[in-house]
Amino acid sequence: MLTHGLCLPRLARAVHHDRVPHVVFTSQLRRFTATPEVDSGAANLRAALEDAFAINPRLRGYVLDDQNHLRPNVVVFIDGRRSTDRTALADPLAPDSRVHVLQALSGG
Repeated sequence: MLTHGLCLPRLARAVHHDRVPHVVFTSQLRRFTATPEVDSGAANLRAALEDAFAINPRLRGYVLDDQNHLRPNVVVFIDGRRSTDRTALADPLAPDSRVHVLQALSGG
């Protein structure tokens, strides 16, 4: 379970032979819309998300608000570390980065 910590536990990863960033969306989002896993040549988080939105434009509304910032209930981890830029989404990606887009959990 995710808490307020800054690191994401290791998740099972699919094997990818190309060294490109890979974007995965939480299974909870699948209740509302298709959530593609995307291999992207993007250099930053926003560009990688845009690649996913190009496949499913409806996904944008579940991840970004009307100002194109991450929604308050969404958290992104890049290589196991929480994204630091919720506004510009300019976090850099390495060629082999793994990006996990999750719905933040709340409650007690």
